[in-house]
Amino acid sequence: MNSTSEDSDGSYKTQVLLNVYDLTPLNNYVYWFGFGIFHSGIEVHGMEYGYGAHEYPASGVFEVEPRSCPGFMYRCSILLGHTTMPPLEFRAFLENMATEYHGDTYHLISKNCNHFTDDVATRLTGKAIPGWINRLARLGALCSCLLPESLQVSAVKQLPEYHDCSEEDGYESHSATTPYEPTESDDADQDKHLLSPSAGGGEVTFIKEAQR
Repeated sequence: MNSTSEDSDGSYKTQVLLNVYDLTPLNNYVYWFGFGIFHSGIEVHGMEYGYGAHEYPASGVFEVEPRSCPGFMYRCSILLGHTTMPPLEFRAFLENMATEYHGDTYHLISKNCNHFTDDVATRLTGKAIPGWINRLARLGALCSCLLPESLQVSAVKQLPEYHDCSEEDGYESHSATTPYEPTESDDADQDKHLLSPSAGGGEVTFIKEAQR
């Protein structure tokens, strides 16, 4: 199905899709009861955008090939609506959002990937993501004191690598900091990492945040 169509006035609109992933095979059993632990990303202009954690006060917004976010099991796609925002304007929109979603502020209960996609969807289409996708986070907010710290906060073992959008709609990538050297404590914390670049799937690249 073509994700871009032309209106009668000659303007183009592009689909805004929500790609939903399972974080655990247990979702297959509890999904029908309206529960589950899910990751989600927003697909626009042929790429998927999500929000992940890392240890730095910089953009946690990333892009990946649609339906191939590493470490998760793709479940389904939901059409949320359309946007008339062209690619370069959409890139500027994401870079502005990246200033609000730093990797070191990610929190599984209060500011996770589904909060990000809900925010993007609402700004682009005026429509929120389905409530069941982030239901456990809302329930967890009521009793977060009972959750272990390893579930409340997570980190990505990866330095942000950013993509710049050129005038020719191409991309240039560059690393924000020096090469990362893992330590013994990093290996001990591997089970806390929600989105690991070594988990397979598509290549994750973080979006550069707008300069202010």
